[in-house]
Amino acid sequence: MIIVSACLLGIKCRYDGQRREIPAGIEELFEKGECLIPVCPEQLGGLPTPRSKNHLSWGDGAPAVINEEGADVTAEFLKGAGETLRIAKLYKAKRAILKSGSPSCGEEGVTTRLLRENGIEVDVIDALHCSRGNT
Repeated sequence: MIIVSACLLGIKCRYDGQRREIPAGIEELFEKGECLIPVCPEQLGGLPTPRSKNHLSWGDGAPAVINEEGADVTAEFLKGAGETLRIAKLYKAKRAILKSGSPSCGEEGVTTRLLRENGIEVDVIDALHCSRGNT
């Protein structure tokens, strides 16, 4: 079982509501018959799609996430990260593949850090290098 950012699976959950192509590495996992569990931590935290861009900063080990309108959405990001961890534990997932550049799933993202702190191997991939789209 592998937790995967839902947007990497072609699901329209990105902040802008757009669908992106499925990266070749994810397609290879499909072909191998891997069980991929889609999650969108931001949606799991209660944020809508589409939504404002969010900006993450870390201070004293704690995240702060502020959207482009100036609203503090840290609580939603923490909730979504917690729900993603709960799903990972429920399915006994030991690995996650998350999307780079996201305040949730990027290399320093809220969800990425929480999963790693709980012993889950996290690969952060660039969704720009893709093979074919999911229509």
